[in-house]
Amino acid sequence: MKYILSLAMVVMVTQVCAQRSTVPPRDLLRSNSGTAVIKGFIGDKISKCISNRVMVQEGEKILHPFAQRTEKDFNDWRCEYWGKWFTSAALAYLYQPGDVYKHTLDASVTSLLRTQGTDGYIGTYSKGAALQGWDVWGRKYVLLGLLSYYDLTKDNLVLRAAARHADNLIAELKDKQIKITDNGLDAIDGLSSNSILEPMVLLYQRTGNKKYLDFANEMIKAWGRPGKFTKNGLQLVEKGNKEVPPIDIAAPKAYEMMSCYEGLCEMYRATGDTSYLLAVLGFAHSVLKNERMIVGSASNQELWSDGVRQQTEIMQQPMETCVTITWMKLCYQLLRLTGDSKWADELELSLYNALAGAQTPDGSWWSYFSPLNGERVPSTAQHNDVGLSCCVANGPRGLLLTPSWAVMSSAGGLFINLYAPAEYSEKVNGTRVLLTVNSDYPVTEKIEITVSPDKTDSFTLALRIPSWSTNGRLSVNGEWQTFKPGTYCKINRKWKVNDKVVFYPDLRGRLIPAPSGAPQIAVMRGPVVLAIDNRMVTPADDAVWLLPKPWNFENTALAPAGYKGYVLAGHGLTPENKQAYIDLEPVTDKPDDVWMAFNASFLIRPSHFFNHAERKLVLCDYASAGNRFSADNLFRVWLPQPLFLSNAFVKDTWKITYPDKTIRPEAPSN
Repeated sequence: MKYILSLAMVVMVTQVCAQRSTVPPRDLLRSNSGTAVIKGFIGDKISKCISNRVMVQEGEKILHPFAQRTEKDFNDWRCEYWGKWFTSAALAYLYQPGDVYKHTLDASVTSLLRTQGTDGYIGTYSKGAALQGWDVWGRKYVLLGLLSYYDLTKDNLVLRAAARHADNLIAELKDKQIKITDNGLDAIDGLSSNSILEPMVLLYQRTGNKKYLDFANEMIKAWGRPGKFTKNGLQLVEKGNKEVPPIDIAAPKAYEMMSCYEGLCEMYRATGDTSYLLAVLGFAHSVLKNERMIVGSASNQELWSDGVRQQTEIMQQPMETCVTITWMKLCYQLLRLTGDSKWADELELSLYNALAGAQTPDGSWWSYFSPLNGERVPSTAQHNDVGLSCCVANGPRGLLLTPSWAVMSSAGGLFINLYAPAEYSEKVNGTRVLLTVNSDYPVTEKIEITVSPDKTDSFTLALRIPSWSTNGRLSVNGEWQTFKPGTYCKINRKWKVNDKVVFYPDLRGRLIPAPSGAPQIAVMRGPVVLAIDNRMVTPADDAVWLLPKPWNFENTALAPAGYKGYVLAGHGLTPENKQAYIDLEPVTDKPDDVWMAFNASFLIRPSHFFNHAERKLVLCDYASAGNRFSADNLFRVWLPQPLFLSNAFVKDTWKITYPDKTIRPEAPSN
């Protein structure tokens, strides 16, 4: 396993801090516990998400099913909506604390606890249908919501309510002689119920009650034994350690499977058993190798799908937003546990592309699926009485996680992961440090960070150097620093007020060949995937090739029109030259709702040797591509070589995304 050597420090720290005792190993990086104000493109999306989606949610609609308790089978998952919404609302309050938001949280928890039965159950399923369908999945989200409220308030009444809710599940399973690993939906091998692992371990961490850890331990042991759904058990730990492709681990339901691995992260924190961390790392590396597509998400029809290889094709229901969110949450866990900047690179990729593209421009709604070719389609409401879908409820959880990883801390240091314009306040070694990020990254390359401790002090400031930034520069008060892409540049010095760090990441346009070997190319600029959009690229009879510069002319340089020469078409990528670049010229004449756009040179090659010419086409950022969420606004990421402009855009992809609909879905109006 390639990642074991990079884990040497993690294992050493674990052995020193835990010694396989009950003392949990510390995260190598900790979430920002100070204040954060993120501005620019991402800051705007966060603010709109809070004001137009999370904090305008009708709480009674979500809570009504808990009072009614009429759900009964696999068609019913209203039980998940409150926990998803509430964990988003808790993150919103952490980011923008205030009395109004706090009152919303208080009132919602109070109303939820009124529905708790004398037996401790909080849920939406009828008594006769307990443990059926998505019931345990919903109980998980109730626990996550209650624990997030406890973490904010330290309200022991709420912690006791959460414990009673968990106790009810443990008792009911015992009374009915059902193993948790044999519970849940047959079609997905019970993965939904097994994801209860995460909140059970979180409950143990907060109460110290060993019965919750015993429950978790027994569940993980049962994963390795024959069970109701699989003859050899789910094998999540064993197959994770072996980096088995996700599509070959149990049922290939991406969202629920990753949720189980989130639970293993908490088990590592609780026990210090490195086999759990190694299993999650092996699984995550396998996702990168086999499933994670170019924009930072995965899945087709909600399943693992060999997505790395398949992504250049038209997919039916690609990249479920719930999968995007859960992949980001798993990367966040690994960033905390390992301190490896790779996982911050992944978070940034997903944030600027798959996640940002799934949110409607006004922040009020989300897509269910996000294509790389075709049109964006807003999610339908899966339960009209609640007015939500799984992805609309879940999307904010990923976006509002951003302030937690943008700047992080460790013993004696601050780690900067996000370079969006922002202001952060955080303590290090007891000294309050204000970090001001002045940039419009990733539109332009200059990032200026002002470091202002409240007193001159020595500490480490670590800046994430993205793995793609192979030609960047970084200075401290004018002195150039050395660093390695794909790591943190750690600067330990005595910092004083108004010290300046300036980072110039490498924002050249990069050509990305199709992983399958298909003759298709995509373009990336920094963390941003680019696409063509029919608002800026008009269909024509031309066939065009995307080429790096300098163009490969026979015997001469690029000549004026009419030159009797030829250009050899090729992307410039060879075993010796694994990265090729293209010139990207910023475009200012673009639609107002497009964040960034660039002219790129394409080749028109009408015959074998003669009349080859250059043509400029506009590429825009993936999140803006198709962002009108209409049947008329089409886009594509992967560009066949050559690309026939007359059929560059595929129409009516909503019909394969929603085959059961006769009318194209539309986002609800505010």
